[in-house]
Amino acid sequence: MKLISRPHYLNQLSGVMNTPDIKIVTGIRRSGKSKLLNAFADYIIRVDSTANVIEIDLPKLRFERLKEYHALNDYVEERYKEGVNNYLIIDEVQLCEGFELAINSLHSEEKFDIYITGSNAFLLSSDLATLFTGRHIEIHVFPFSFKEYCTYFNTAPDDVQSAFTDYIQTGGMSGAYPYSKVADREMYIRDVYETILIRDLVDKYKLGNPTMMKRMSHYLMDNIGNISSSRNISGSLVADGVETNHKIVGRYIDYLCSAFVFYEAKRYDVKGKTYLQSLNKYYLADTGIRFAELGKRNMDWGRMLENIVFIELLRRGYEVYVGKLYQKEIDFVAMKGGEKIYIQVSDDISSEMTMRREVDPLLQIRDAYPKLLLARTRNEETDYEGIRIVDIPRWLLME
Repeated sequence: MKLISRPHYLNQLSGVMNTPDIKIVTGIRRSGKSKLLNAFADYIIRVDSTANVIEIDLPKLRFERLKEYHALNDYVEERYKEGVNNYLIIDEVQLCEGFELAINSLHSEEKFDIYITGSNAFLLSSDLATLFTGRHIEIHVFPFSFKEYCTYFNTAPDDVQSAFTDYIQTGGMSGAYPYSKVADREMYIRDVYETILIRDLVDKYKLGNPTMMKRMSHYLMDNIGNISSSRNISGSLVADGVETNHKIVGRYIDYLCSAFVFYEAKRYDVKGKTYLQSLNKYYLADTGIRFAELGKRNMDWGRMLENIVFIELLRRGYEVYVGKLYQKEIDFVAMKGGEKIYIQVSDDISSEMTMRREVDPLLQIRDAYPKLLLARTRNEETDYEGIRIVDIPRWLLME
């Protein structure tokens, strides 16, 4: 399969080289974590030619005997070299029974710079503090961005708009890209999705019947960008004949978010500058999953664009909230350090009525932070009363 450089993540990894923390690469299945570690190992050799890099790819047969933590520990210890930087890179670490005992022991010796990745069922963010007694850094990997998609397919500038239409439906699961037929791409994505539901969630939490988990995820896919609560979701599911309640629904949402299938966007009161605790929104890790699972059923293209913008903001390191201003809603309030941006997302602003609907909430905000309207304008950037109006594909390709 064709490989491309992912400098955004390589820069994050290189920025924490030789720090005393355990570096844990997380993200939804098939987002490219293993390939990223391979590329990072090559990077280490380029910048430190004397480095001792110990790479262990546990799914490969030659590492079969290391699937027991004493054997893993001994293998690494035997390969330590004095007088140079020693790097330990382990892929699919969960295949070693008791892996956390070996990793904690090796980390305590302060001889190795440790990088690991593995199944989300065993490396859930909520479990990391319990698994690893030393400090750890989590580096989160998302599926391919639109910019990476264009790099992969060598998209010409004149083809960006049509490529973006394809990207909305194909998504960023790059393992699907080698398949020329849409049906084959969707089959690949469905297989990944089923693996997440069964291995990472149903099996881990001993849920028994996966039907409820699937119904929950389909409901959230159908309601991307809609304000939701466990009570209104459970009410809708019960009305459709599903036996459940709001406590079960809340627990299943937590499971889906812990496996990085969905991400939660909490609400933020723009006027009061306070965070609100209820009625949040949920966005899918990749729009390709939605199309593979549900096709174009109940399709709202504006919501798909909103989903892509939300994930891109997370990818760029922002904390992202849904803004509330009186009775109006701001699609996103994106914050990073002292930076704040108010963002509206729209599929089409060609009519005056739609344009007014999108800009009115932004015009009512009284502070001086930037305001941005992202839409499929297919034109150069413009300005409307201080609001930047930017074509979504162009914005996605910006640094």
